Amino acid sequence: MSSSLNIKNRLIILFRMVRYNLKIIFANKFVWFLISAFAFFLFFAIQTVVNRNTIVDGTIYNLLIFPGILLIFYPSAFGIQNDDDSRMLEILFGIPNYRYKVWLVRLVMIYVIIFIIIMLFAGIASLILYKINILEMAYQLMYPIVFLGSMAFMFSTLIKNGNGTAVVMVLIGVFLLIMADALERTQWNVFLNPFDIPDSMNQIIWQGIISKNRIFLGVGMLVFILYGLFNLQKREKFV
Repeated sequence: MSSSLNIKNRLIILFRMVRYNLKIIFANKFVWFLISAFAFFLFFAIQTVVNRNTIVDGTIYNLLIFPGILLIFYPSAFGIQNDDDSRMLEILFGIPNYRYKVWLVRLVMIYVIIFIIIMLFAGIASLILYKINILEMAYQLMYPIVFLGSMAFMFSTLIKNGNGTAVVMVLIGVFLLIMADALERTQWNVFLNPFDIPDSMNQIIWQGIISKNRIFLGVGMLVFILYGLFNLQKREKFV
């Protein structure tokens, strides 16, 4: 009996901790980013249908990537500032090493929630536009989304201001978009569409480029996250 009560109490504590952290991470502004992301998705989907463009898996990927980046933008760029505004930074830095666990758990929670939302968007696209493998689509989209989200988290630990981080990420985003054409068929293209196979390219070579691109993005994610967590050691720069 006491064992079941113990488990129940732990689950209640875990639920409250998750709810509290989500409240801090997403605050009250995330709902506007969610609405905006869905509005952009619907707008581009309608444009695609009206213009009678050919709709394939690659088209759906392009329709979903921008809403996905919009979703990750707020919690990753404004997370540190939200902690500061809610007076959580003083508490986190008062407990040795706890801040790393908190932010690591928060990042996982952010990415899981974004993945679920992307799955929902992909499901809607599969119903109204073109039948796709929803899980595969969401999985592939998470590479550029998490890459940019992790980069935003790293810059937020350096700049320590949500608006400043947002400006830097917008500038980087514009630069990456400009470079996307030059890097379109290379492993260095952050926005590489794995479902858009070039007509003149051998499929085996294309698969190799995709694999290298995903390794590049995966390593980038880890580096950004680890460097961001390392920056959280510098207590005097935050409080």
